[in-house]
Amino acid sequence: MISILFFVCFGHDVIAQDWKYDFDEAKSLAKEKDQNIILFFTGSDWCPPCIKLERNILSDDEFIEFADQKFIWVKADFPKRKKNKLSLDQQKKNEALAQKYNRKWVFPVILVLDKEGKVLGVTGYRRDLDAKGYISLLTSFDSFGR
Repeated sequence: MISILFFVCFGHDVIAQDWKYDFDEAKSLAKEKDQNIILFFTGSDWCPPCIKLERNILSDDEFIEFADQKFIWVKADFPKRKKNKLSLDQQKKNEALAQKYNRKWVFPVILVLDKEGKVLGVTGYRRDLDAKGYISLLTSFDSFGR
């Protein structure tokens, strides 16, 4: 009974994408698991569409279940508030990813990459899509690499 109560109260916070913050680690894991990579560029504390995408889509239970089974997730965050400041090492990693995959500094942007890092598809925040729509879209990109 206590475990059920714990899950009801705290279970949603425990279930989330297993975000990676190191692209090389993500590529190694993608090769090991034979999965493609989602690279998510976000401005988590200043970009309203980024915040909506995380809150309404990426945090949806159905989407989380799909995400954990299908992809390796990498987050490249570019926060502006001092309290959310990243380490210098992480900032450099994210900037290097942006230099390669997001040269126009568009936020948010979601790229589906194969396990070698080749771009299979790109999208951003889409008001017209719910969690199921994003699942379908990301899966359609994923199928190009298979």
